[in-house]
Amino acid sequence: MRSYILGIDIGTSACKVVVFDINGDVVASALCPYDVHYPRSGWAEQYADDWWQAVCHALQCIWEQGKVHPADVVGVGVDGQSWSALPVSCDGKALRPVIIWFDRRAQQQAERMVQAIGIQRLIEVSGNPPDPAYITPKMLWLKENEPDIYNGTYKFLQSNGFIVYKLTGRFTQDKSQGYGFHFFNIADGVYDKELCRQMGLDIDKVADILECCDVVGSITDEAARSTGLLVGTPVVAGGLDAAASTLGAGVISVGQTQEQGGQAGGMSIYVDKPVIEPRLILGYHVVPDAWLLQGGTVGGGGALRWFVDQFGYAEVCKANKEGVSVYGIVDREASSIKPGSDGLIFLPYMSGERSPIWNPKARGVFFGLSYDKTRAHAARAVMEGCAYSLRHNIEVAQQAGAHVDELISVGGAAKSSLWTQIKADVTQKRIQVPYADDATALGAAILAGVGIGAYKDFHEAVSKAVRIRKSYEPNVDNFYIYDKLYAVYREIYDNLEQTYDRLYEVQQEGIL
Repeated sequence: MRSYILGIDIGTSACKVVVFDINGDVVASALCPYDVHYPRSGWAEQYADDWWQAVCHALQCIWEQGKVHPADVVGVGVDGQSWSALPVSCDGKALRPVIIWFDRRAQQQAERMVQAIGIQRLIEVSGNPPDPAYITPKMLWLKENEPDIYNGTYKFLQSNGFIVYKLTGRFTQDKSQGYGFHFFNIADGVYDKELCRQMGLDIDKVADILECCDVVGSITDEAARSTGLLVGTPVVAGGLDAAASTLGAGVISVGQTQEQGGQAGGMSIYVDKPVIEPRLILGYHVVPDAWLLQGGTVGGGGALRWFVDQFGYAEVCKANKEGVSVYGIVDREASSIKPGSDGLIFLPYMSGERSPIWNPKARGVFFGLSYDKTRAHAARAVMEGCAYSLRHNIEVAQQAGAHVDELISVGGAAKSSLWTQIKADVTQKRIQVPYADDATALGAAILAGVGIGAYKDFHEAVSKAVRIRKSYEPNVDNFYIYDKLYAVYREIYDNLEQTYDRLYEVQQEGIL
């Protein structure tokens, strides 16, 4: 009998299930998309049952491929998107749609947390300032606006925690997702019960904290009927998708940095002690006794996807006719434009912005439009704008004392040689790209492999399962151009900050 490990990735736009062998090679995979719902401006929700149905459907697709038998799977790891506020009943049923990570409804609650507790104490304990994206303000929003839901909540679960419950029947909270709660002590990895009480929240409504590679249970009879997995297959706690992809990229040493090019963009720097920088995000790595200093922009692959969806009709038609990816065509067109996009600059703040500016009122901007600009200019400007955001985050991290040597790039954007080279040029960092297109699911699978003893430790796992396929060296001549335009990029936001406030006030009047 063969021994495979399975990684389940609950992303923002889709669930991906991948089966790996011990060497990190993909044996089978399946993807099942689901929707994000926007019931009001600034709100973003998903249905937890959509996540579960996607997992079940993807697994059935894998069994149908005939390359893997359920008996071959010796362990399951689950990773998921961050900051999901999912209230569930004592029997694990979702009590309402999930308030997901880029939902901004809890702005007032975040502000009141500062007034009630004080920004210094919040940061001292959690390592992170309050923001509507985090779980804590969302819990307070539910308590104030949907008290019946809050009072009826048995546990608040993360995306991976919900799937782990569906698989094993156990309520869990992994350590890497703990940073979503401001009463989670980032230095010690435990809840601060007194701070939770001061916030007016109930500590009993969060699950016990576990290491990400801990085996928490096994596939139940009910889960086996839904998924096809065998009863008794071990399941680990799993963790944050960004942390799992950081592991899947091979980041297990100080100074290594993962660059994320998924729906959202960002970076995760391995540090061996808590490095608190309020403009960034500090959380635990999925690897024990390690932390990740993270920066995240809401712009990334999602920004380019928006651009293609809204303005890429010709490219979509061409791609359909040629039977190729539309993003490959967009890449070729953007490659025809010189570095700097002839002065067209894009601010990728498509749903407010996270680090390092933390402004929920910020919005995307094209600056420098003129009659000579084409769709190709705009596509390249989107790529460059996301790279400027990455540089901004790296600069703040380095100022805080974090060491950034080279970047290891994962996610859909890493498939673009153009976009990856732009990031290398803008940041002046070498970028390595692993062979695996599925670094996030691979990280989840490695957690399962370590948890069940298939690997003796994380170093052995990475040495076996992670390999680099391509390296990008920064171009000094291009950096000269980008360095000048990066200064303009920063200035545009500084000049617009108060204007964003005025636009927000107009929108709140309800006249738009």
